[in-house]
Amino acid sequence: MSFEWLKRYMPRSLYGRAALILVLPVVTLQLVVTVIFVQRHFEGVTEQLTRSVRDEIRLIVAQVETGDSRDAATAAMQPLAEALDYTLSWQEIAPEQDTRRWFDLSGLVVIRELRSELEGIAAIALPNDRDTLVYIDLPQGVLELRFDRKGVSASNPHQLILNMILFSLIMTPIAYIYLRNQLRPITRLADAASAFGRGRVVPYSPSGAVEVRAAGHAFLDMRARIERQIEQRTLLLSGVSHDLRTPLTRLKLGLSMLEDDEVTDLQRDVREMERMLDEFLDFVRGNAEESTPDLIDPMRLIRRIVEDAQRAEKPVTLGQIEGEGQIALRPIAIRRAVENLIENATRYGTKCELSASLTATSLRIRVEDDGPGIPEDMRLSATRAFVRLDSSRNQNRAPGVGLGLAIATDIARAHGGVLRLGHSERLGGLQADIVVAR
Repeated sequence: MSFEWLKRYMPRSLYGRAALILVLPVVTLQLVVTVIFVQRHFEGVTEQLTRSVRDEIRLIVAQVETGDSRDAATAAMQPLAEALDYTLSWQEIAPEQDTRRWFDLSGLVVIRELRSELEGIAAIALPNDRDTLVYIDLPQGVLELRFDRKGVSASNPHQLILNMILFSLIMTPIAYIYLRNQLRPITRLADAASAFGRGRVVPYSPSGAVEVRAAGHAFLDMRARIERQIEQRTLLLSGVSHDLRTPLTRLKLGLSMLEDDEVTDLQRDVREMERMLDEFLDFVRGNAEESTPDLIDPMRLIRRIVEDAQRAEKPVTLGQIEGEGQIALRPIAIRRAVENLIENATRYGTKCELSASLTATSLRIRVEDDGPGIPEDMRLSATRAFVRLDSSRNQNRAPGVGLGLAIATDIARAHGGVLRLGHSERLGGLQADIVVAR
């Protein structure tokens, strides 16, 4: 049997599920204990008391002789009835059936036990919590015996339920406070891991239970290893860049002193080598320049990027800008990602349009072009490093090294977002969206 439908009604947060685990068994246990206790204790007490009353009624009725009149019968029963606290009266007719309130469960036991082994009972009435009326058919007429309900039922059975509810209301907040203290280290660990996944390092020290501390220490070790790997990779590529730029500079200087038609081609190759080296460094460097994001106006940043591209004589236009406000971003990293998308768009197309939308939940930056686009089955691999899709792109332009989309993807992920590739309905080429949660 599948319980998938039950998941829709279950709490999604850790606090909610922990509270449910705490409250549900306690409430269920209390209900079970209450039902069992009421059935076995109060029902048993009621049975014993009712049997005693049944014997008393039998003893009172036994005082009546068959030939006595009503007055003589009353006189014979009255001394014993007064001693046992019963009130006697004669009625012309008895009720047609037993009566009780619908929620008076102990009344069922009283009626059952009184009718058991007691002859002549015409009806039993339990109108309230104070009175019990028993109608008995005698030769002189219908005798009504009135006595206190406490004589047949356990007194104050509701006190148990009230005590359970009262102590539950007292203990539940105490248990919740303790539970919250146990869950807080888990939420702190989750927040630290989520922040690190977005490229931010927040202070964190393991606390809580032994298992949570172990997970916290494992997270710190993992974070330290990742930071060391990033630092070592950056230092390695920076050293390679420094070592390569020196001979490249000498090569450029030597070529500039020569006069030959082939020199132009060699200079173009040197510039291409420099561009490729810069792309390698951008990919390795990632977001090292900015450790923490700042609150900025993304629309203002987008306009500046478009203005800079237009000054560089690139066919870039500003599309629709929707929304206003600020969002936590690393402006240098976001600029690099958008400029990489613009570079791809202008390399493989003749027109590029940049638009943005800021809502209450997310920021979307869209770059569209009129190029050949990327087939749907190749879009996932296009975001991987060093993957070149020249067979599906324009071969008349200078090919890249396959890092533009990979850099944009890494920067989007560092902001807790994604890079989505699709087909541009407006321009007919590639549509690249950087979506970042707000």
